Amino acid sequence: MLDFITQHDRPAVLLIDDDLVSREVMATMLTMGGYPVQTAPDGAQALDLLDRKSCTPAIILMDAQMPGISGLPLIEQLRARCKARLYVISASSTPEDVKAAADGFILKPFPPETLTHLIEEQEAQARPSVKARLDPEEVIVDPHTLAQLRGMMPDKGVRQIYEAIVADLGRRTTALKIAILDAQWTEARRIGHAIKGGAAMAGALQIARLGSLIETGALEHSNVNQSDNSSVILAELAAAALNLQRMLDAEIKV
Repeated sequence: MLDFITQHDRPAVLLIDDDLVSREVMATMLTMGGYPVQTAPDGAQALDLLDRKSCTPAIILMDAQMPGISGLPLIEQLRARCKARLYVISASSTPEDVKAAADGFILKPFPPETLTHLIEEQEAQARPSVKARLDPEEVIVDPHTLAQLRGMMPDKGVRQIYEAIVADLGRRTTALKIAILDAQWTEARRIGHAIKGGAAMAGALQIARLGSLIETGALEHSNVNQSDNSSVILAELAAAALNLQRMLDAEIKV
């Protein structure tokens, strides 16, 4: 199901596609996904929109093959007129030089989440890495809980429990990134609660603490004028997962 969110949460899109049905379907889905969309049936009309300042897109989606100006020549003309990110879309194979000239490639048909995720990934790559602020002295796993588990089952079983926590944290972190991107803070809190609950049961204290932090709304205080809590906490989650895996490799060898 698509999330209906306000259009100011998404960058404006110029969609260029000569196929009427494809163009209308994609435009409708993107609009429902919160993207302000303008369309053009070919490269010439898209360039005219930009020349007349009728369109100021942050993102351009262009079909790989169209009548008239298309492919590399169209990409060059679009680049000369605006600084929008440019993604090539196609239902079939696309020449590698066209893909290389664009900022990304999307295979049709696609849901609006595909574009959302692509934007998120590229923004993450463009941002400087954020160092986690985990206390190196913080206890990773409660020794009492670990001892209880090792008394109840072979080390192989204990290791499987903690490896499951690491794997689950990876999945929930992915869901958390989507919730942050869409400012779905209730969902982010729910994910934090789930992270905390599973980790606390196994005594994974560091991960449980971060889950509790998310559950209490720490991610919601990020904005352009303050420290980027979201980036830091996501970095801390990744570091905590790595810490737990290292502990397993050092202490529970099977």
